[in-house]
Amino acid sequence: MERLIFIAFLFFGFSHLTIGQNYAEEPSEAQFITEDVERFWEAFDNMDALGQDAFAGYLENGTDGVKGFTKYRIESAHALYKTVTERKGDYLKSRHVLENLETKKEEIKTIYSELEKRYPKAVYPPIYFVVGRFNSGGTVSEAGVILGTEMMENLDGLSGLVAHELIHYQQNFQGKNTLLFQSLIEGSADFIGELISGTHINKEAFDYGEANSEHLKEEFVKRMRKKKFKDWLYTTSGKDDRPNDLGYWMGYKITEAYFDKQEDKQQAIADILNIDDAQDFLHKSGYLDEFLRK
Repeated sequence: MERLIFIAFLFFGFSHLTIGQNYAEEPSEAQFITEDVERFWEAFDNMDALGQDAFAGYLENGTDGVKGFTKYRIESAHALYKTVTERKGDYLKSRHVLENLETKKEEIKTIYSELEKRYPKAVYPPIYFVVGRFNSGGTVSEAGVILGTEMMENLDGLSGLVAHELIHYQQNFQGKNTLLFQSLIEGSADFIGELISGTHINKEAFDYGEANSEHLKEEFVKRMRKKKFKDWLYTTSGKDDRPNDLGYWMGYKITEAYFDKQEDKQQAIADILNIDDAQDFLHKSGYLDEFLRK
């Protein structure tokens, strides 16, 4: 399956968020909340009778996951009704996607446990499964990880995706939101996410970065202190054949270089999750030293 499209807010410092009632105290108690999906399909089956108000109850009675997915994605019951009407066949493709969720639960709990070994202060957010309007595979909020199931063909990429987003909840980054800063947020989530899951979710960007590393390092050094992300994160200009999200690759490589230099790996994870000076972290990693000297 192609990697789930994941559009998250630029949250810095998830460890300071209010911990919701569905957060688990132990990895084995991780919560998987699917009731919104059931409520959506009940509304879907009654669209002809209920008309444009078919999904009003889905939103009004939804969990915190639906509420967290509404503002920038679902928007309103009428907007959802319009999208469902236009793409009814596409929605039906994902109707049974969660039937195999039980096979993934233990895998995800194991990922939570792997993080606990490396970072004892970790928090364990619930995972909400909802249905949106094909404009986002998911997001994160104080409520937990929120995933749009209409974007899923199957659950092949679920564990790696959850691992990445789980790391965002642990991050407590401080500083100006430069390209370097944001690349470290995303790339370090990829790096630690891979450590705890064995899965890398940004293979296209990673492969391209490795194949074009010298040119990209030189370009990144020139732009890393700016607050413009295009061609590195979330969007591209089309100036070349690069994929989206090369900043994930760059942040991963910087994080990896820092991690490899540290003898105390548990402390290294704590350092990576609590970066308070992106420039200093880059300097300590040594990853771009050659290009910084230029």
